Amino acid sequence: MMAFDTELARFNMVEQQIRPWDVLDKRVLETLFKIPREQFVPAEQHKFAFSDTPLLIGHGETMLPPVVEGRILQALAIEPQERILEIGTGTGFLTACLAHLGHSVHSVDIHPDFTATAAERLKEHGIERIVLETGDALNGWAGNERFDIIVITGAVQTVAESYRQQLNIGGRLFAIVGTDPIMSGVLVTRQADDHFITDHLFETRTRYLHGAEPKPHFSFA
Repeated sequence: MMAFDTELARFNMVEQQIRPWDVLDKRVLETLFKIPREQFVPAEQHKFAFSDTPLLIGHGETMLPPVVEGRILQALAIEPQERILEIGTGTGFLTACLAHLGHSVHSVDIHPDFTATAAERLKEHGIERIVLETGDALNGWAGNERFDIIVITGAVQTVAESYRQQLNIGGRLFAIVGTDPIMSGVLVTRQADDHFITDHLFETRTRYLHGAEPKPHFSFA
């Protein structure tokens, strides 16, 4: 049996999955080559680390597919000086990519074990300028602090106004919005204090952010 070629699998992930989905930004592609995705997935998922599929990571949560991560990073057009807020740390892989592209990342997850494991992985790889916290961030996080970039990694039905207000002028927010099975990745750009533009980028699906699931409707006919 041939040994698994990690570097070939990484190359194929970038060149045969991500690039063909119109992810052409050089900095993004270099980041996806540099950050070892296979070391940010649960041990039992290692052989699927480069597959174009969501990966189960515990608590019923999933890791976004590589092509979606690539599209997110490209759409945000992160500059080296920009500060980032991430809602949904998960395994810490996207957190690492964000930190590599931007200045700093403030990331929060509702699951304490996700926060702890991500901290270990990020430390192992010498990825700094990251603050990790645990809590319920459905309706906002970090008080009145503003950021250049906000990434919500779980689906929501609508983007909370509190997050829109945490964007700096010129800031961008990515979220997957909609009611399953109809969801799309959207980019919200704050052009002025009271002026936002929303672009629908691509169709996709993912698990809802904890607490963002649609409430059941009951009929008493």
